[in-house]
Amino acid sequence: MATTISKSTLQFLKDLSKNNNRPWFNDNKDRYTAAHENMVAFAEDLIDEMSHHDNLVPMTGKKSLFRIYRDVRFSKDKSPYKNNFAGGLKRATKWLRGGYYYHIQPGESFAGGGFWGPNSEDLKRVRQEIAADDQPLRKIIADPTFVKTFGTLKGDAVKTAPKGFAKDHPAIDLLRHKQFVISRSFTEKEITSAEFVHELVQTFQDMRPFFDYMSDVLTTDANGVPIED
Repeated sequence: MATTISKSTLQFLKDLSKNNNRPWFNDNKDRYTAAHENMVAFAEDLIDEMSHHDNLVPMTGKKSLFRIYRDVRFSKDKSPYKNNFAGGLKRATKWLRGGYYYHIQPGESFAGGGFWGPNSEDLKRVRQEIAADDQPLRKIIADPTFVKTFGTLKGDAVKTAPKGFAKDHPAIDLLRHKQFVISRSFTEKEITSAEFVHELVQTFQDMRPFFDYMSDVLTTDANGVPIED
């Protein structure tokens, strides 16, 4: 039976958001430990379920979770802890692109995926493909399942047109993207449901047409020839 995210885990995060300081955290270390163990077990079940549907980089549930401790060296916010538990899964081999992410935070829980910071060569290649034929990507993001699950394609974009592309290009709305990200929000009731791990897996599966398109583009040249090492 799949692990359920405990309501006590969410309560810990709620209390932490109101008491984000080291003395409180140290006094409630046992609560953090219990919440963290709950999330590790959830992550293990998620990885196991996902391994039946995708080829992932091998990783334990514990390693897949991000640390709760914040790096405050370059931040104006000096709160020492994150108010969430989050984890990431990476697809294996150079042929499978895209990453899965989930974020558990009262009132702000979501699943996300895509390309947060593509390097300049990858971004150029994606834009090149879109400029040549934007219909495959438009078909994916207009699919009813995509729209129902993720709404629209998200991510930072340039204000006008990227260098080398006309401002009046028919696909300028897609070409402006610097990031290609999709996400789905979840309620507190949904994330504490016994079915949540399965719902999260289904959400990640619904990302696959988008990931598969990007993988095909990023592993071939402009002529569709596979890129060798």
